[in-house]
Amino acid sequence: MSEISTNTKIACNTINIEIQSLKLLEESLDHNFKKVIEVIHQSKGKVVVTGVGKSGIVAMKIAATLSSTGTPSFHIHAGDATHGDLGMVEKKDVVIGISKSGNSQEIKELIPFLKNNGNTIIGMTSNSNSFLAKQSDYLLYTPVDQEACPHDLAPTTSTTVQMVMGDALAMSLMELNDFKPHDFGQIHPSGTLGKKLNLKVVALLRDSKIPKVSFSSSFKEVIYEISEKRLGATVVEKNGGLCGLITDGDIRRVFEKNENISELIAADIMTKNPIKVKEDLLASRALKLMQAKKINHLVVIREDHTYLGIVHILDFINEGLDG
Repeated sequence: MSEISTNTKIACNTINIEIQSLKLLEESLDHNFKKVIEVIHQSKGKVVVTGVGKSGIVAMKIAATLSSTGTPSFHIHAGDATHGDLGMVEKKDVVIGISKSGNSQEIKELIPFLKNNGNTIIGMTSNSNSFLAKQSDYLLYTPVDQEACPHDLAPTTSTTVQMVMGDALAMSLMELNDFKPHDFGQIHPSGTLGKKLNLKVVALLRDSKIPKVSFSSSFKEVIYEISEKRLGATVVEKNGGLCGLITDGDIRRVFEKNENISELIAADIMTKNPIKVKEDLLASRALKLMQAKKINHLVVIREDHTYLGIVHILDFINEGLDG
């Protein structure tokens, strides 16, 4: 068997082992999960997620996901907690402790302090008979038959199951909190994600480039306006109102179909009633509209229908909104 075939077999085996544990996780969800959701949702404090080793890394991810989906949360390392970090934990906070074995020494040392502090403790463990399971107010059981590691040592399956349980918590709470895309955008203002949730189409308009010709403009004047404004299109106006759009594609089709173009005017070439969008439309939604209609230009207008300019599909791509 080739080295590539062997590696592929190992990869498939790893994936299958983890899939089986996720199926066990799905089957194990019970009233405890529902109660945990209720407790966190009704809490007046934050959710504190803690663990050590790979479980500690998972705890960081879960805390980040909760915070970004409407449930205020933060992570503390179980080892650092008893060396001063407990000062960040308030009595009203709910604490989720994560440990595959449920018997990690750092967790054992932390639990008594949390109990004395009056915190609600949720244990996430694969061992329902462990110290963590027995000392917690609520148990999130994360069953693991075996790690994907061939020696059944390196945390692989167990961390996958923990992360999926964390996602299940976050998504359930997100629904309960009625957390909408607008809310998501408020706390994700940066990067491509922030642009998808916050960037308005008006921000894509190129300053001072507002191509327009009149209903009776000559063919030569149309070409000049499209070339000068470098947007590949121009709107057509009549009596002060917008009545059409001419794109570079329309120009090419005119050359293909007409031998005598010298007598043509804008009205002969334009597409009537072009698609228009309001300036406050999210750019991501405008892009979806363009993709659905298979067009490369959109006319942008104000609420009162005043013409503001044209956006080209490349304007969206340049902002990283092409996905």
